[in-house]
Amino acid sequence: FITSKRLPLLNRLDLVTATRDRKLNTFIQVSVVHPAEHVLTRYSSTEIVEGTRDPLFLTGVTFPPEYPIYEETKIKLTVYDVKDKSQDTVSILRSFLGCTTFTVGDLVKSKEQQLTLTLRTSDGGKTVGTIEVNLVKMGELEDGEPCHITTDSQDQKCALVRECTASEGISGKDNLPSLNAGDVKNPICKLYRFPTSDNKWMRIREQMAETILSFHVPKELINLHIKEDMRRNQELKDLGELAPHWDNMRKSVIAHCDQMLSVYQDTLAELGKHTGSSFKSSCSKGEKTLEFIPINLHLQRMHVHSPRLKDALYDVITVGAPAAHFQGFKNGGLRKLLSKFEAERRNTGYQCIYYSPENTAKAKEVLSNINHLQPLISSHADLLLNSASQHSPDSLKNSLKMLSEKTELFVHAFKDQLVRSALLALYTARPGCVLKKPAVPRNSAEEGDDLKHQDHPSQVKRQDSIPHHSEYDEEEWDRVWANVGKSLNCVIAMVDKLLEKDDSGNVKDGEIDPSAADCKHAGDWYEQLYPLVITLKDCMGEVVTRAKQSMAFVLLQELACGLPQCLMLTLRRDIVFSQALAGLVCGFIIKLHTGLHDQGFLQQLHTVGLLVQYEGLLSTYSEEAGMLEDMAVGISDLQKVMFKVVEAKSEDFLPIITGRREHYVIEVQLPAKMFELLPQEIKEGKLLRMYPVLFNVGINEQQTLAERFGDTTLQENINQENLELLKEYYNLFTEKMPPDCLPHFQEQNDLKGLLENLHQNIQAKKRKNVEIMWLAATICRKLNGVRFTCCKSAKDRTSMSVTLEQCSILRDEHQLHKDFFIRALDCMRREGCRIENVLKNVKCRKYAFNMIQLMAFPKYYRPPEGTYGKTDT
Repeated sequence: FITSKRLPLLNRLDLVTATRDRKLNTFIQVSVVHPAEHVLTRYSSTEIVEGTRDPLFLTGVTFPPEYPIYEETKIKLTVYDVKDKSQDTVSILRSFLGCTTFTVGDLVKSKEQQLTLTLRTSDGGKTVGTIEVNLVKMGELEDGEPCHITTDSQDQKCALVRECTASEGISGKDNLPSLNAGDVKNPICKLYRFPTSDNKWMRIREQMAETILSFHVPKELINLHIKEDMRRNQELKDLGELAPHWDNMRKSVIAHCDQMLSVYQDTLAELGKHTGSSFKSSCSKGEKTLEFIPINLHLQRMHVHSPRLKDALYDVITVGAPAAHFQGFKNGGLRKLLSKFEAERRNTGYQCIYYSPENTAKAKEVLSNINHLQPLISSHADLLLNSASQHSPDSLKNSLKMLSEKTELFVHAFKDQLVRSALLALYTARPGCVLKKPAVPRNSAEEGDDLKHQDHPSQVKRQDSIPHHSEYDEEEWDRVWANVGKSLNCVIAMVDKLLEKDDSGNVKDGEIDPSAADCKHAGDWYEQLYPLVITLKDCMGEVVTRAKQSMAFVLLQELACGLPQCLMLTLRRDIVFSQALAGLVCGFIIKLHTGLHDQGFLQQLHTVGLLVQYEGLLSTYSEEAGMLEDMAVGISDLQKVMFKVVEAKSEDFLPIITGRREHYVIEVQLPAKMFELLPQEIKEGKLLRMYPVLFNVGINEQQTLAERFGDTTLQENINQENLELLKEYYNLFTEKMPPDCLPHFQEQNDLKGLLENLHQNIQAKKRKNVEIMWLAATICRKLNGVRFTCCKSAKDRTSMSVTLEQCSILRDEHQLHKDFFIRALDCMRREGCRIENVLKNVKCRKYAFNMIQLMAFPKYYRPPEGTYGKTDT
């Protein structure tokens, strides 16, 4: 009766009524009477079946595992005739036809678990028809046994059909996983039975669940932002003494940065107090304290059990378009704002030095490498000395190997013209600096506009009384970082010498060579290596100090050239990225769990990477154009995110995020049994790449305005750009993966044709061309990708799209009878998970559309009568 394993279907209804002159539009209301309370509670209802006195209902009724249901629990079925469908099933104009009651025990113990019940009038007298109720299995447990009733020995009450948890492994014959209880919360389950084209029955379980990652991922990110920004502020303070102009600039930048830092700290503190729902409702999208949290993030899953075909799962992540709603869209979104900001920063004038976005990104990378490698090298150097003190040759060799590798990476990090030119720029910003010619770094002509020194402030403000420093030595930097390599070579040479003497001292039957003994008397290994290691550390410290200061100076220019817009744009980008990343992490984890037994998918994951396809339903008119600009940048930024799968060392399986802006690694933890299923490459920690693509088609009345009076260029450009990205992934896929890695019904030619069709539809520039989204979604599924569907709040348009996609899959892949396509669609929209999503968000079972709006919608995106009306969004 109810879990993901079984469902009762209100199967057939045969009505004998006085209104023989009129065909009936019937639905059944399901109510529960709890044994102890004797209170009738309205629980659920079926879809409305029109125009017949012998209706067949396709919608099942489900109870969650925590619902208190026993053998003694009574179920009341009340049948109504609908006179007016323009309202929902709670308040529609309807007339009572009949009712019947049965206990759960009656159904469970009945032959073939089926009851035929008599419908009577409210006084229990007159018979008005019969109703058939079935208990239907939906999949089986791992051992092949169906879910069963267990008896509580204390009170002899039977909990009907327990829910099988993830740890029990709901997999059935096709290893189909259930929703992971650790990642999702508050699941809602709906069940249907639809006829196939060959007059069989398919059973469909539709599920929707929240995820605890909605809040976990943003909190982890904000924490990293705070650490990164505190480190940057300290690096700015550590720049050393600067001339008055540059010093005032630094003070201003640090003051602004401290203000922004407090914004992140306050936000994290507020999120730490949050104890409510694990999702952010659409009504809260403009709340400042929740602006980093994705809107209405849910997993939508359809499990299909159809005759002759394997059971199949279809997942879609639904989430509001990642956008900075609190910040507003008066001046557009990130795509426009970043372009405008960069153009203005190029024309800053003499106040600061212009560095290109590529160079500022390079500066951040150098600083990141320093902060990562310096402590590693120091640690390996200490391990080398420890091996020396223990006189362990093998340990000494291994320690030296690790020290050499990390030091070579360290030295390589500074082989960049940017470091050299930034050192010169910083030198000119020191007090009293005078150069014989303008402070244009060497090779600046080759860099073009990457570095501009116009009227340099240190020259404009120079006075004769300022003492002249010695002329800048450009070759000094080369010598400084070359000393690191030289000191490492000295360490290597000494280790070789010590090991050579050690070998020669153990030649004849373990006798010690006199020269080796002399070496030991002269001092042990530790004493001979110690001064060389200290020299290495000192040389490295000198490089670190100079490189850190020069790169911090580059970042000072980036910030100073655009205060306060630069920091506000960083905040906006962080907000949008946080929302996008929370969804991506959810999608990746769900996909990984469902694909653990699919060797082709796992090979694809570490060989090629994962395709992540976003379907956008935003218009290109007014505020939604700004949302689309935010969304496009946020999804594009996900390209720089890498995933790594690790074995969990505790019962806490939450993902761990490391790194910095533009370079994050998400560590996904798996229990040992699941981890063992992975290929060796993934087990060894190979970083897994993401390939996010976004296709957007506006479908509402605002898009009509954009197409007739506004501009659709933004949508066209986004779709064209992402088509190229999708083609790149497909080419990489076909190059690196064997053809047989795709599921059996998918062929390479199918994909090639679909891509060409998508290309033609994007070029066609047809109004509200929803075929673009259908094609992109199909390609994504055929390439084992993760599917996302987004509109402003993932509530109304998203619900129409998700239900349409589910019914299209049932038709195209599982032979749904063509005469039942629209009816299945209406079932899912009227009684399915998405109307529950609406209720969760706005406390009302109404999609936020009106009749005038829907006239502008494509035909298959219109909900059934009685399910829409004026409501909050």
